[in-house]
Amino acid sequence: MRRLFALLLAAAFGIAPAISRGQIPAAKDVVASSAYTSFDPVARGHEFQIAVVLKIRDGYHINARKPTLDYLIPTDLKVDLPPGFKASEVSYPDGTLRSFSFSKTEKLNVYTGTVILRLKVTALPDAPFGAQHIPLKLRYQACSESVCLPPVKQDVDTAFAVATTGKTAHEEFFKQK
Repeated sequence: MRRLFALLLAAAFGIAPAISRGQIPAAKDVVASSAYTSFDPVARGHEFQIAVVLKIRDGYHINARKPTLDYLIPTDLKVDLPPGFKASEVSYPDGTLRSFSFSKTEKLNVYTGTVILRLKVTALPDAPFGAQHIPLKLRYQACSESVCLPPVKQDVDTAFAVATTGKTAHEEFFKQK
């Protein structure tokens, strides 16, 4: 059923089906996402960051936050903050303009490979101590050169602890540029 939907979607957008190129993956399997905090534990009353790392399957791309065309579905990250936390807007990286066989006249703004979305969060002075989590919801649409898959909503959970003092963690995702 999923394969049929992908082929129908491809036909609707004038994209040649990829039957001879192998199996089309499930849309949910194209992007592996993980979330990391810049501190663990996080100190009450202090700011920290969340990095959502997206690993996009080789041969596929997802639309950037600011897609080139109005009908394309942008990558979007929503946060569901529990009491005791406040957050800024999500920071999305710039995409890369690429040409595809199905869009010969217009380059598309896309993400490929590994992409990191970031969010600044503050643990308020009354944030609860101990194990915490911040649920996130990622939405994206993945495409290859020959097929666009249905849009996906993926749950991403950020687990960390809150204490009186914090400790730097996962520095590889929070290096200053």
